[in-house]
Amino acid sequence: MGKQALGRFIITMLVFLGLTFIAFYFHLTNGAFDMSVADVIKTILHIDANEHHQLVIFEFRLPRIIIAAIVGIGLGIAGTVIQGITRNGLADPGILGINAGASASIVLFMFFFQFAYTNMSENNWTSILMMPLFGFVGGCLAALIIFLFAMRRGVLDMQRLILTGIAISSGFSAVTLYLSLKMNEKDYEMAAVWISGSIYQANWTFIIAILPWIILLGSIIIRKSYLLNYFQLEETSVRSLGISVNKERAILLLCSIGIVSACVSVSGGIGFIGLIAPHIARRLVGIDHRFIVPASAIIGMFLLIVSDFFAKTLFEPSELPVGIVISIVGIPYFLYLLAKAKA
Repeated sequence: MGKQALGRFIITMLVFLGLTFIAFYFHLTNGAFDMSVADVIKTILHIDANEHHQLVIFEFRLPRIIIAAIVGIGLGIAGTVIQGITRNGLADPGILGINAGASASIVLFMFFFQFAYTNMSENNWTSILMMPLFGFVGGCLAALIIFLFAMRRGVLDMQRLILTGIAISSGFSAVTLYLSLKMNEKDYEMAAVWISGSIYQANWTFIIAILPWIILLGSIIIRKSYLLNYFQLEETSVRSLGISVNKERAILLLCSIGIVSACVSVSGGIGFIGLIAPHIARRLVGIDHRFIVPASAIIGMFLLIVSDFFAKTLFEPSELPVGIVISIVGIPYFLYLLAKAKA
């Protein structure tokens, strides 16, 4: 059984890495300015490079694809952890309000420190590096409120968790909307696009800002992913194994909130990746979270790169926020899971 699960895991990883490479190729070569494979190779290797090709690849498309990949990985991992901790397949950073809390905190930072999304350039190092920290505070506050209201006699009530998450998400979204309405017209337009989930203004500074969060916190989660298997048991059974349940849950939850906050700081409120990716991974690699966590990361990366490609090309020359494309797929999938759980 162990060898079968390992074989399924390896096949899944290889298939989705191949699909991601194909999506990467189409994203890099297609758009308002199409390029051939030869053009891309020459530009990357600096062989008879064209200035226009260099600008398109290195300043616009490559940072955008890399950000999509990193954010997809982060949201896939965070979604798996939250579903594992809560033992609820309908849990997701967006549905539970963690995204909304992080977004509200970041918009608060933009509003009071006069840092508009339109000013996010490679020269704003300090501001961009501060945004994940503000997002982390907002995400932690949202998670704290949700878990306080969802606890019933010391036990996490799953129904209350979802309902509280929806309520908290609505509350933080209202705060975000209020603050964005106080911005000037131009900044409000950009903030509104960012809130709905967008990565089209990505640059290399964004990548440097969130990469340490994903690498460090993602590594901790992967190292502790075996604990998520134990958390599917009754709490008394887990404690009898000598596992400090509250401590380990807190570490995993804080790590996932940190990852979500870093992702939100550069991509806005992209939802449903953390819901869909773990479900697909679970169907393909089984119930062992040691396999589900990395599989969810790869699947999340693929889903976000593909979604951003469609967001970029579907209504050329206009672009859709990638969060809208994800929601078009995610909302029906969430309703399907809800109906399935009810049945």
